[in-house]
Amino acid sequence: MPRRSRLASLLFMLALVAPPVFAGPPAVSVEPLIETDTTVLGMPFEYPEGTALIRSDIVTLPPGSVTPWHLHPVPLFGYVLQGTLIVDYGSEGERVYGPGDSLVEAFGWPHQGRNGGRGKVRILVVYAGADGVPNTVLADEQ
Repeated sequence: MPRRSRLASLLFMLALVAPPVFAGPPAVSVEPLIETDTTVLGMPFEYPEGTALIRSDIVTLPPGSVTPWHLHPVPLFGYVLQGTLIVDYGSEGERVYGPGDSLVEAFGWPHQGRNGGRGKVRILVVYAGADGVPNTVLADEQ
């Protein structure tokens, strides 16, 4: 093989492996989930007074399950990880949420969630509460 052909082949092969070898780390990306100053019902919300306290949970609803009527006295961000969640807001109707849906839950408004599918529902919830203030209360305890 002529010297020029060998050099061209070598340069071509280097070009194939060079980008991964000399490339920097992957770029960081940000995928916004939600930005809002109102709840799913269009109501403004406020942070409770006191020492701020963030709490995060993953709530799982097995197939056929229904939550009791309840409300949240603190702002709550939710992100549906799996399944179909149906939330009944009484006179404000129902909303259906699926995987990848983000929401700021109704603030101080009674509602009831239920699993609307055959598999389990998993929701990441983040409460923006305060020390000593409950994140969730039963609707009849308000």
